[in-house]
Amino acid sequence: MQLRPAQPADAPTLAEFGRASFAAAFGHLYRPADLAAFEAETYAVETVAAEIAGSEYSHMLAESDGRLAGYCKMRVPSKLAVHSAASNPIELVQLYADPARTGQGIGAALMDWALGLAHDGGHDAILLSVWSGNTGAQRFYARYDFTKIADIHFRVGEQLDEEYLFEKRM
Repeated sequence: MQLRPAQPADAPTLAEFGRASFAAAFGHLYRPADLAAFEAETYAVETVAAEIAGSEYSHMLAESDGRLAGYCKMRVPSKLAVHSAASNPIELVQLYADPARTGQGIGAALMDWALGLAHDGGHDAILLSVWSGNTGAQRFYARYDFTKIADIHFRVGEQLDEEYLFEKRM
């Protein structure tokens, strides 16, 4: 497995991987119209391309055998900072790995990159939100000393999900 930063040409593949990953994990929770609206907003190729080209987001791709196996997306400034006492947090927005490759170290490699990015950027915390029912992700983040600091909501179309806000102090 190799890690590399996203390039503009990666936008279509990254958008499709993100859409498919979200739908596979959470699609059953939403009305079709809500899921479609969220996907159109979050995973449109134009949206992903603008994120890659801009300065607010950093994307790291994990590839294996020339194929995308996972990715991590970080954001500065964090939209979740209002819930934290940290003065300079960075936000882990998405960390997705191919579910067929669970246990192969993809998530760990991407998390190591995220921790390094936070450290090198002088951030005092990493913030992330996790769906309240996603106990697997909660266990993963707990292994990296993330702790729950608040209950928040995450909008998918018109639906508001119960989310947990996690923080790791640096």
